[in-house]
Amino acid sequence: MRDYKIVVLGAGGVGKSSVTVQFVQGVYVESYDPTIEDSYRKQIEIDGRACDLEILDTAGVAQFTAMRELYIKSGKGFILVYSVTDENSLKELLALREQVLRIKDSDNVPMVLIGNKSDLENDRVLSIEDGVKVSQEWGLVPFYETSAMYKTNVDEAFIDVVRQIMRKEAAMSAEKKQQKELQKQQDQKSEIPPSEKEVKKVRTKQSSSGEENDKAKSKCCVIM
Repeated sequence: MRDYKIVVLGAGGVGKSSVTVQFVQGVYVESYDPTIEDSYRKQIEIDGRACDLEILDTAGVAQFTAMRELYIKSGKGFILVYSVTDENSLKELLALREQVLRIKDSDNVPMVLIGNKSDLENDRVLSIEDGVKVSQEWGLVPFYETSAMYKTNVDEAFIDVVRQIMRKEAAMSAEKKQQKELQKQQDQKSEIPPSEKEVKKVRTKQSSSGEENDKAKSKCCVIM
């Protein structure tokens, strides 16, 4: 069973905890309780592989940014959450994503974008197209509109990010294997003894060189 650490990021009040608890426990948490940090575990089978997920629900408030950096360093996949009822929550994700890429020192980071609270149609200020646009700007990062209340697309979003982690690990493993094979071939080349043809060439060269020396000697003048 492989361990995967997933970090859930987003502004305060967007429903990070509700989405996480719905995925892990299958219940909807309606009341808003500002999170400092909550860690959850869930075992799940994805594409025939058993996975042990550790999901870190982070704080959305500014005073915990130092703690957030530690979580980002240890995370393998990231779920970035905004609320479709709060335009600023989407803007905050732009800086959060840049922070993730900077800390991970890579543009290839397993990531999913979530527009939560899709059930609150009367309060919506951001359309699906707004989320799609950001997804495209981020290099086609997978995008889901979710409802923690009705569990709409919640499982799909978490499974998507785990699949991304799996693909990345498989690619890195294949690359390491290829590098080892190349190194092995180079080492073998440096240790290969000379072939029979090469040995014959050397012997022939040595033989012809000896004959030339004998001829040179025979041409020497003999003083009577």
